[in-house]
Amino acid sequence: MKVPRGVFITLEGGEGAGKTTLARRLAAALALAGQPVLRTREPGGAPGAEALRALLLGGTVAWDPVAEAMLMFAARREHLAKTIAPALAAGAWVICDRFADSTLAYQCHGHGLDPSVWRVLYEVALPGFAPDLTLVLDLPPEAGMARAAARGEPDRFERLGPEFHARVHAGFRRIAAENPDRCVLLDALLPPEPLYAAAAEALRDRLGAPL
Repeated sequence: MKVPRGVFITLEGGEGAGKTTLARRLAAALALAGQPVLRTREPGGAPGAEALRALLLGGTVAWDPVAEAMLMFAARREHLAKTIAPALAAGAWVICDRFADSTLAYQCHGHGLDPSVWRVLYEVALPGFAPDLTLVLDLPPEAGMARAAARGEPDRFERLGPEFHARVHAGFRRIAAENPDRCVLLDALLPPEPLYAAAAEALRDRLGAPL
């Protein structure tokens, strides 16, 4: 899909890393600066994708990793077509809580799915499309799981064991290291203000954001 581009920013990281809070703060700051902005999330962000979110995060189904990845990319395609692409075409800065890197980290690094399957699904669902900038919030998995537990009833992924989340954490660090032109690794152990300051600096340096 050829998409006229505004600016597309993704936030990635394991459970409890603070992606949603940081996305909300960045979106508010951009809006205050007069920049059209849309904050969205995955899985979800469009009606069909939200229906798949309920299927993927709820219940107790132990999905086959290929089937799980296919559902994630089906939701992502709906999200791109129905929400992200129109916002970018209108010149908005789109801030998305999770995107394709999460499928690489969770389904490939976490569940052992062959990355070649991820690459094929990516090309089918998102041909020629990628974030302008990805902020990877780096948090030790034990700290992240403690934060997630404090939020309330865990979802299906949060109920998976510490070994799984350790693999996911390592996966996100590897993604950041292998994509330095796109990714910025942030220390999610920082308090909210210094973490926001580091993220805002990355947006200014990489994208010329009015922050």
